[in-house]
Amino acid sequence: MNFHQYYPVDIVNGPGTRCTLFVSGCVHQCPGCYNKSTWSLNSGVRFTAEMEDRIIADLNDTRISRQGLSLSGGDPLHPQNVPDILKLVKRIRQECPGKDIWLWTGYLLSELTAEQQQVVDLINVLIDGKFVKELADPSLVWRGSSNQIVHKLR
Repeated sequence: MNFHQYYPVDIVNGPGTRCTLFVSGCVHQCPGCYNKSTWSLNSGVRFTAEMEDRIIADLNDTRISRQGLSLSGGDPLHPQNVPDILKLVKRIRQECPGKDIWLWTGYLLSELTAEQQQVVDLINVLIDGKFVKELADPSLVWRGSSNQIVHKLR
């Protein structure tokens, strides 16, 4: 998996102070997407074990309390991203007690594969659905267009 950006301290992409990872790769390529640079799987830089360790360390850093991790992109549930994302969320569940995980995807909850569902089973909030330019609404919280749904899973 590749990623474009990692913010160790973020207050925009989810509630509270968080860590946020923007991954590479998106099959949806929604017209009007604000993050077109993340569409290619080969864009960005390689997600390494060191980067995974850094996210875990940042989530556990008591000097700056973080509520959790936000996963966006690109699409964290792109089939080629799922193995690395699943490994990361499993580690967070084991090593970062009390931290929540939010994930944005263009896939609908109802159309996820068994592999994608394994990730979703471990997260707290899923925002699903493609961005639809005609349904864009800047007043929406945590989503770009009104067709997208915020699923509070746990």
